[in-house]
Amino acid sequence: MGLCPFHGEKSPSFSVSPAKQFYHCFGCGKNGNAISFLMDHAGMTFVEAVKDLAQQYGLQVPEDDVSPQDRAKAAQMREQQATLTSVLEKAAVAYIKQLRVSERAIDYFKGRGLSGEIAKTFGLGYAPEGWRSLASVFPDYNDPLLVESGLVITGEAGEENTQGEAKRYDRFRDRVMFPIRNVKGECIGFGGRVLGDEKPKYLNSPETPVFSKGRELYGLFEARTALREHGYALVTEGYMDVVALAQLGFANAVATLGTACTADHVQKLFRFTDSVVFSFDGDSAGRRAARKALDAALPFATDVRTVKFLFLPAEHDPDSYIREHGKEGFAAYVSKAVPLSRFLLEAAAEGCDMDTAEGRAHMASNARPLWSLLPDGALKHQLLAEMADQVMIDSRELLQLWQPATASHKGSYKNNSSSRPSNKDGKPNSFKKPAPRQDIVEFPDYPMNLHEEVDYSSSEPYFAPPAVTGDKGSARRFARPAGGPAARRAA
Repeated sequence: MGLCPFHGEKSPSFSVSPAKQFYHCFGCGKNGNAISFLMDHAGMTFVEAVKDLAQQYGLQVPEDDVSPQDRAKAAQMREQQATLTSVLEKAAVAYIKQLRVSERAIDYFKGRGLSGEIAKTFGLGYAPEGWRSLASVFPDYNDPLLVESGLVITGEAGEENTQGEAKRYDRFRDRVMFPIRNVKGECIGFGGRVLGDEKPKYLNSPETPVFSKGRELYGLFEARTALREHGYALVTEGYMDVVALAQLGFANAVATLGTACTADHVQKLFRFTDSVVFSFDGDSAGRRAARKALDAALPFATDVRTVKFLFLPAEHDPDSYIREHGKEGFAAYVSKAVPLSRFLLEAAAEGCDMDTAEGRAHMASNARPLWSLLPDGALKHQLLAEMADQVMIDSRELLQLWQPATASHKGSYKNNSSSRPSNKDGKPNSFKKPAPRQDIVEFPDYPMNLHEEVDYSSSEPYFAPPAVTGDKGSARRFARPAGGPAARRAA
């Protein structure tokens, strides 16, 4: 019996039965097996969960449509990724140890209101000054894995040292460190922030085989339980926002890694929650970032999901807003976030004079690509009606403008004589009855008029009369008596 990972509790209520291969929480009711646990707790898909379990036990998931070469390449990639994460984990431990002995770094975190408990939760650390500090951590500083993991930078050609070797130095120097973890909790990269005002203020790990900033979210691993408790994910723009919000009671915050929100980010978030709130600064840069987030979120905005946009006052970030207005004040502000539907209409109408026909037409043109990104459902139909009201045309006419192919297909059933080709006199050509096909065999005895009345008063089957000898008998054997069922009964 232990503490449940799916909800906050102080008394253990989570039971696991190894014999039954089953878990159950007596507090929140969550239950399932190893696969469902990884899907619910780590946000994995079914296939990802099966592969993860197989990898832990050295098994290989059979894939019929994969060639032996591709299978070997995939196995090599998995081994490489495991090696890189172990290198990064070792560096993370070293940065944590350096934080404990650096008064400057400790004072910085204390000045931002962070406690030791929060620092431990997020594994915060410090990269000391010096060009080759990691040389004391890794026995072989020339190991190619240090460059491949993004921890070490090699100099350009012509920058060799006195021994003729390429220059190598630490990427992160004199920065507080934020380890970036994937949904399984593995360290896949770092973000570093200067303690003063030097530039660049933030520095991320480069793209590596285990880290892609367009797919990963900082703090998602740490926020898994809080996402279920709060019921939504709060997407911010920086590491410190995430850590500070967790300190102040909003552990459901995550952050993009120095890049605009992508479709991969949104898809990953919706594995953990059905509600996402994007938080941005209220200035023009924040609006541009929100617009990119809107484009990324639209394909996933189904009828059972909620996407909202929160624009903070220009003088505030989430951290400063909570400190000034309190936890309840920030929660109330979040509850008033702009729904996706309203922000979409605002984005489409931006720069358009809605008092003129030209401005309304411009808005319709802006709205079309946004509306087309939405999945089919009630939300998409409602937005079509709202857009039609704003541009002052019927929703069916607006749909015909946006989907001319569908409209022309429906209109092809109309009998429009003006669309017929004309002859030399300018008059529409009359349609001629096509000539009968010569390759069709006709049966003169078969009743071709299917609309005439047929006598169904008797349903007894017809049996051909016995064959008559002679040449005419063979003809009579296959001839169908004329006159219909009544004539056959009379015979």
